[in-house]
Amino acid sequence: MDYIIFLVSLVVLIYGADIIISQSEKIALRFGISEYVIGATLIALGTSLPEMAASISASYNGKFELAVSNIIGSNILNIALVLGIVLLIAKKVKPYRDFFAKDSSWALFPVLILIVIIQSSNYTEISTFNGFALLALMGGYLLFLIKHDKETIELDNKDKKKAKEEFNWLKSIVFIIGGFVAVVYGADYMVSSASNIAKSLGVSQWIIGVVLVSLGTSTPELVVSVVAAYKNKADMAVGNIIGSNMANISVALGTAAVVNPIKLDFTKYNFDITVMLIATLMLIFITANKMYSKASGISLLVLLAIFLNHIASSVS
Repeated sequence: MDYIIFLVSLVVLIYGADIIISQSEKIALRFGISEYVIGATLIALGTSLPEMAASISASYNGKFELAVSNIIGSNILNIALVLGIVLLIAKKVKPYRDFFAKDSSWALFPVLILIVIIQSSNYTEISTFNGFALLALMGGYLLFLIKHDKETIELDNKDKKKAKEEFNWLKSIVFIIGGFVAVVYGADYMVSSASNIAKSLGVSQWIIGVVLVSLGTSTPELVVSVVAAYKNKADMAVGNIIGSNMANISVALGTAAVVNPIKLDFTKYNFDITVMLIATLMLIFITANKMYSKASGISLLVLLAIFLNHIASSVS
């Protein structure tokens, strides 16, 4: 029964996030916000809603392994799986934006700060103060985007005109509220069922979170980025990945720590944290050298295979 509850709640969670994403995009376009910023903020935050809801719910209920593993697993999958697939299937990935000069470092900052936070507590805790510090980092990122968005706004005038013609405030608000309700309840049931599945299989909540839950909550990023890449909207696809990883640590994990200080023995999970760091460095290397090629996609998928093999060996 727990497997059915997990799948149904995951579908509800993703469907709710999808509603919020589509309505947020309409609102953003209504006010002439650029395509990249839509991808890096509203869509990124929207596709990160499942991770946020799952981690906050898990932290509130004292299931700290699920709360943290979901974030780490999602960040690895967003780069190694999502970006890897995007680079493999896209006919041409040629972003207008220079991601290395302007954005990719923002994917690295939260990872480095998280490592410093963990080390400062002797690998035992992410405190409430640290949670607020992570949230402040997202605030800095949003200010950065707003300040550096002027040169790209004019690219979206056509979309802006179309959005004005189709926009309906009442409809958008109703749909967004409905989407949030679906996300909250979906996350609550998914976390509880995932915890029960872990117990029934005799594996840790960390394993379930870093693979099963993170794979489910990363589905919105995968769908949005792949569709965007297929439509030759590379800026939105890559922006979604960078913004989602930023939001996962700063907003999702930050809020989870504010709700309930996370107490966990992080020394057990050094390998997973290291893989997340390596994946982020690979993202920066790819953007720095503009290596948006199938070869880069294969390299990312190789890293994913090594990560999953390590997980499989630790279970057996």
